[in-house]
Amino acid sequence: MPVPAAVRDSRAAMLTIRILAAMLLCLFLPGSAPAGPDMKIISLAPNLTEVLYDLGLGEQVIAVSSYCDYPPAVKAKPKIGGMSNPSLEGIVAMKPDAVVLTDDGNPREIEERLRGLGIRTHVFRAKRLDDLPREIRALGAALNVEAQADRSARRIERAIRRYGQASRPGPALRVLVVVQPEPLMVAGSGTALHDVLTLLGLRNVAADTRSGYPRYSLEEVIRQAPDIIFIGRGHGDMKAQSRRLLKRLQSLEAIRQGRVYYIGDALFRMGPRITLGIAEIAGHVRSVPP
Repeated sequence: MPVPAAVRDSRAAMLTIRILAAMLLCLFLPGSAPAGPDMKIISLAPNLTEVLYDLGLGEQVIAVSSYCDYPPAVKAKPKIGGMSNPSLEGIVAMKPDAVVLTDDGNPREIEERLRGLGIRTHVFRAKRLDDLPREIRALGAALNVEAQADRSARRIERAIRRYGQASRPGPALRVLVVVQPEPLMVAGSGTALHDVLTLLGLRNVAADTRSGYPRYSLEEVIRQAPDIIFIGRGHGDMKAQSRRLLKRLQSLEAIRQGRVYYIGDALFRMGPRITLGIAEIAGHVRSVPP
């Protein structure tokens, strides 16, 4: 018996709705971005930009945050705004295949709004040293560069094992890592910086603080009497910025003995250069007599 036209039209309409629903579902569900030279990626964090370049995806990066400055080639890339306030309109206009974010600096609302706009995202969730290899592999899987990501992760894992097996004679040196001199902010526990100190057999004098990067008093620094003080170079002339702090701490043996070291940004970015940061700390520690 022939199917009535109304039924045929109804079935066709339902089929169309199902196809559109499937297309929308694919659009909004997370998944791997297409591989190849035509893939377009936007990075919203400096460490992620470094990871992308390390994975051989520098040419596919079409825009970065205003804080992304390494490797040097990144400086020529279009800027899409800050880490906390990127231009959503600008991102949509560039039609990326993927936007990569970090949960340590990019607000969750940004990722949710991007997904709501139908843009694929990947959130990098590395806050501790041991998280980094796993998260590099996860990013590699999301961008279809698993082999490159595994090589990068293995290199970091080898470095962690190598430094972990080394030992320094004598009691553990007491260390303070200054993140910001005015007002004084230091690296506490629960951070990759703390993990690196522990890996190298050092004692973080700010380990008992309640937050990862707490404000710290001068009185507490003097009471803790660190053997070594590391100061992150950060932005601008950090030596000039820290001069007042060091003058107020001049009674400390670390300052009198010249054991104040300015360190680069590698340890402050959870990316492939973290091994260089570990080596930098280890080199300074070796210069201190047991």
